[in-house]
Amino acid sequence: MMHTTTEDPTKLYTSGTYPEQKQERPGIQAKMTPVPDCGEKTYSGSGKLTGRKALITGGDSGIGRAAAIAYAREGADVVLNYLPSEQEDALQVRDLIEKAGRKAILLPGDLSDENFCKQLVAHAAKQLDGLDILTLVAGMQHASKSIEEIPSDILRRTFEVNVFSLYWTVQAALPYLPKGASIITTSSVQGYNPSPDLLSYAPTKSAIIAFTKGLAKELAPKGIRVNSVAPGPIWTPLQVSGGQLPGSIPKFGQSSEFKRAGQPAELASVYVMLASNDSSFVTGQIYGVTGGLPTA
Repeated sequence: MMHTTTEDPTKLYTSGTYPEQKQERPGIQAKMTPVPDCGEKTYSGSGKLTGRKALITGGDSGIGRAAAIAYAREGADVVLNYLPSEQEDALQVRDLIEKAGRKAILLPGDLSDENFCKQLVAHAAKQLDGLDILTLVAGMQHASKSIEEIPSDILRRTFEVNVFSLYWTVQAALPYLPKGASIITTSSVQGYNPSPDLLSYAPTKSAIIAFTKGLAKELAPKGIRVNSVAPGPIWTPLQVSGGQLPGSIPKFGQSSEFKRAGQPAELASVYVMLASNDSSFVTGQIYGVTGGLPTA
């Protein structure tokens, strides 16, 4: 019989401050202090995704990396999408997936390009000989002191990456997705309770929530489930590469009820559940992993 122990969620990882740090967008996880925990040493699979075929955007680092590691250890083959400048992180994930005995395909490229989104899906389906999990994690976040300081190019690109790419990727994927397939988007607590310094980002997350719920209704008759994970403050490269205002990093995440930021590893099991048959009667739902911050 397996025995587990309880752990105090306020004491897991760190409840202290982070050192102030900054990277150029999109950021490299391996250069963060501390390096985020994506379950590299802790996630153990149990065959929940044996034989499945997944495409994960933003799969090189942070939440997407945690999902990729978990999917592979649950038995899935994985295609990772990321920006070319994130190759260093992506190669680490590929090695972890292959050590789990699964296939790992790297397909770098920019999701703000509609043509690339279509090519990404086609190449992923060809490399995996099918596709039945579409996990859309990649996102752009830019903090600004006021609406007057939001550059138009940042605003446009944030919506292209966070929202438009969902339409383009799903449109391209639908011909490949069989009954029983799962689409998982990544929204945010910001979609419910926006921070004033994330005014270019939070509305995209509200849009993703509406997108998820509407698409779930459309695809339910086809036997395809659509759900979303809504993270709270999670320690990822997004935060140190322009996602927070200068000086905000040391206290990042301490607004949660646990007085700490979450780690990507703490979301992995939710992505697995939504991808697997364990959630066969779940669609159109938004799963908050927020440390107690409200998603309503």
